[in-house]
Amino acid sequence: MKIGVLAVQGDVREHLRALSRLGAEPVPVLKPQHLADLEGIVLPGGESTAMWRLMRATGLAEALKRRLEEGLPAFGTCAGMVLLARKITNWPETFLGLLDIAVERNATGRQVDSFEERIAVDGLGEVPAVFIRAPLVVEVGSRVEVLARWGGKPVFVRQGQLLAASFHPELTQDTRVHEYFLTLCRKD
Repeated sequence: MKIGVLAVQGDVREHLRALSRLGAEPVPVLKPQHLADLEGIVLPGGESTAMWRLMRATGLAEALKRRLEEGLPAFGTCAGMVLLARKITNWPETFLGLLDIAVERNATGRQVDSFEERIAVDGLGEVPAVFIRAPLVVEVGSRVEVLARWGGKPVFVRQGQLLAASFHPELTQDTRVHEYFLTLCRKD
């Protein structure tokens, strides 16, 4: 299964490694033509505004949005969640705007405030979750399923073929969150 990892900035290697361990064929995505033949794409953690600027400069932003609107499964982690969100409460613009959630960027604090905690995920049990300047979901649309919460706030959500986490599953040895994403990518 060919799974892309947006490779303009952020936790690219860590996602490539996690997907490889699960038997997927992960490929870095830097240009619009890299979207061809993908069965899914991961939008990693990093810096959402830097990622967006680089994506816009190469034409990747528009091409990716088109593919996602056509049904390409996507998994956004941390900054990837911000890229997917329909609204960012503490930022003047929206990026891809396809996932019906509103998020607050950097809601868990600064880099030095990073932490790891176990969270209960529907269907997966408790998983380790690394939060680094994480966004938090402050509003959820009616089509969005909340799969996990931390401190009462949604931190892992799904809307059809779109999956997003406030945390970084790629920074742990537990692959269950990536496995869950791969189930969305399988064509029956």
